[in-house]
Amino acid sequence: MPWSFSRLPEAHPADLEPFLAHLNTQTDLFDPTQPITVARAPGRLDLMGGIADYSGSLVLQMPLAVAAYAALQRTDNPVIQVSSTLASTIGDTPVARFDLAELAPTSGPLPYADARALFARDAHEHWAAYVAGAVVVLHHRLGWRPERGFTLWLDSQVPAGKGVSSSAAIEVAGMRAIVGAFDLQVSTRDLALWCQEVENLVVGAPCGVMDQMSAAAGQAGTLLALRCQPAELEAPVTLPDDLEIWGIDSGIRHAVSGSDYGAVRVGAFMGYRILADLAGLPSTPNGPGRVSILDPYWQGYLANIRPETWAAQYRDRLPVAYSGAEFLARYGGFTDKVTAIRPEARYAIRVPTEHPILEHARVQCFRQLLLSRFSEAVGQELGALMFASHASYSACGLGSDGTDRLVALVRAEAAAGLYGAKITGGGSGGTVAVLGRRGARAAVARVADRYAAETGREPIILQGTSVGAAAFGHGTLMYA
Repeated sequence: MPWSFSRLPEAHPADLEPFLAHLNTQTDLFDPTQPITVARAPGRLDLMGGIADYSGSLVLQMPLAVAAYAALQRTDNPVIQVSSTLASTIGDTPVARFDLAELAPTSGPLPYADARALFARDAHEHWAAYVAGAVVVLHHRLGWRPERGFTLWLDSQVPAGKGVSSSAAIEVAGMRAIVGAFDLQVSTRDLALWCQEVENLVVGAPCGVMDQMSAAAGQAGTLLALRCQPAELEAPVTLPDDLEIWGIDSGIRHAVSGSDYGAVRVGAFMGYRILADLAGLPSTPNGPGRVSILDPYWQGYLANIRPETWAAQYRDRLPVAYSGAEFLARYGGFTDKVTAIRPEARYAIRVPTEHPILEHARVQCFRQLLLSRFSEAVGQELGALMFASHASYSACGLGSDGTDRLVALVRAEAAAGLYGAKITGGGSGGTVAVLGRRGARAAVARVADRYAAETGREPIILQGTSVGAAAFGHGTLMYA
């Protein structure tokens, strides 16, 4: 093939050669006289933890076999051009161009509000914020701006809108390609945190950090264990040989920027603010609708509240719901930096607050069971924890008919070796994670077939694992 590796990446996943073959069809995109830097980041399957990440929970994530590749070539033109094979499949413009002076002014980093406005000017190019937004964040974080532009091509096999972090995969792959091409020194943890900033501050989506950390730091064949306070990696968890994990897509499009996810997150942070007041913790104003809280008890995270403390001292003292205007008048604001309380809205409080407190305990128990000697009883306990997590999502208002039906169909296959299932990530559609006995794929296929027959939706079954961006490193292509 004309383009081939002069410097191989540190890992060689199964999709490397198909990616290279696909890149070689892009005959008009790259200059054959200049090298191309290649980076890769996988999607992830949220086994346990999910939306509790923004409240400090432990989460367990499996990096998937499907991934996004980013191929970057430096140019002499003061233009940042990004293109994507995935954009056209969801109705967006596959090529977006931005003047370097727009993204990285010589006068200093572009304010994040201005960056959001820049990427919002054309709805069909807004997807490019997930990648080109890295230039804005790196300018803020490192004071770095390229002297000239670059062309970046994304080839992503992570299905969009399925709740398996297609956005984090392209963010991490894109930023890792920039870091490699421009020889920037960035740690894996910072890479993930800064990609989260791309999504929070440039794209404007209030995600937690587990997706970016999974894409950046995941290891093939293990579950990434991350305590999201804010992003502390713990020892990865190897799945017992007796177990296997699958994802089944419900066919219902998931979006982390959706109103349900945002409202649940706001409700959880409102709940934390009320708990802090009940506990007598001092607060100080920190901007419109924001406060800072001195918290020696829970360090600012709901996940650090013990379930028994919650049940005995606080649960019944929290309101079921609160209007935004009443809350702001009484409490002044909350500690979340990436969402805002709408005065005209009414938010559920008690259930969104309870979810991360109980979920953190569930995930801790889940990890301990995985580390214990496996038995059929252990498999059933693991499944029960997943079903409880799924029910808690639904109580928060983040369920969907499709994912509920998939979970019910998994329950019906218990005798065939399927132990448990739950909705993943931000909920409200997307993919269901399934845990079962190794070799039980026929039962998973029956679930998918029955679901397709009932709904008319053809679900994708996801399985397999691969390395994260750090383990992949980056490679260099030259034209033969």
